[in-house]
Amino acid sequence: MERTPVIAALEAGVLTLTLNRPQRLNAMSDALIEAMNHELARARDDADIRAVLLTGIGRGFCAGADLSGGGTVDASTNAPPDLGAGMDRLFNPMIRAMRELPKPIVGAINGVAAGGGANLALACDIVIAARSARFDQAFVRISLMPDLGGTYFLPRTVGDARARGLAMLGKSVPAEEAERMGMIWQTVDDGALMAEAAKLARQLAGGPTLSYAAIKQAINAAATNTLDQQLDLERDSQRALGRSADFKEGVSAFLAKRPPQFAGR
Repeated sequence: MERTPVIAALEAGVLTLTLNRPQRLNAMSDALIEAMNHELARARDDADIRAVLLTGIGRGFCAGADLSGGGTVDASTNAPPDLGAGMDRLFNPMIRAMRELPKPIVGAINGVAAGGGANLALACDIVIAARSARFDQAFVRISLMPDLGGTYFLPRTVGDARARGLAMLGKSVPAEEAERMGMIWQTVDDGALMAEAAKLARQLAGGPTLSYAAIKQAINAAATNTLDQQLDLERDSQRALGRSADFKEGVSAFLAKRPPQFAGR
């Protein structure tokens, strides 16, 4: 029997999800994606969860979809696979759940993030990577195209020209170069990765949760909105936030020159 594919631990408002298939560099099996979808639904519905930290165990963050057989992507048979069916059933719901989650997700990338694993990382809100990590759009090497939102995330983080080059050439990008390109937020020494990522996740968990949800919604919408539409969205969200208990607390703390105590309400 396969070990638990995703280890979940909740502490101080942070739900840490650790991909746990080190023997396959945490390649995504059906069971792993199902576990991720379950935990993302839990994070959405549980008020005690105020931030998510996603990482991998072992030498890699995630090597993409598991091509070894027995799952949605099965390259071990001669029958032509229906990759779209697996995307509809598992992969795409996971990415949608991550982007729509009204709570921040921190990605701690501890090693190679290849193929769908690279785009799983980019679906996080804030990505911190170990210096030894790399991001690899490997799809073209097996005659596929980036999925899990890769063709959406890449142009918006690194620009059109670089996105096309990365996708068509299958180039591997070291973590420090990914930071310079604007693909990720920060690179840290390998030994400091989890401490820094956990510190950031705890900071977010103690922050104004409603603000994070509004920020995520607005940035997601900005890709297709006109300026007028985006200004209206900002107006409507700001109106709702201005009625929140956390806004009242934030203003009171500012005037009293003390740290705010946000409750996520």
